[in-house]
Amino acid sequence: MRLKSAIFVSALVRRANGAGAFAAVRRRGAEDAGAVFVKVATQDGKAALYGPALPSLDGAPADDGTRLFTEIVPAGAPESEAEERMARETRYDSDLWLVEIEDRAGRCFLDLSRS
Repeated sequence: MRLKSAIFVSALVRRANGAGAFAAVRRRGAEDAGAVFVKVATQDGKAALYGPALPSLDGAPADDGTRLFTEIVPAGAPESEAEERMARETRYDSDLWLVEIEDRAGRCFLDLSRS
């Protein structure tokens, strides 16, 4: 059983803010099962974008409830690249969540896919 998206996002924002970064929800998606995307801006015009890892690639058992993420736009890319990718994702899936984290160290506070 996986946590509802709204609860996961709330915990992520709290975790990032508690660690000294600034996190905010830029787009609210479906409360129960909306896909979660995370943009990490390093305050120098660079950013990374993370999205859900494909279940067949995340390496986690199907029923353990873990949400794993993969890097969609690599760290150090121009922030505009992450914004363009999110615009495309939003056109495809209107129920997604977007969390933006501003952190000079570029921390994403996510569990990343091992593949």
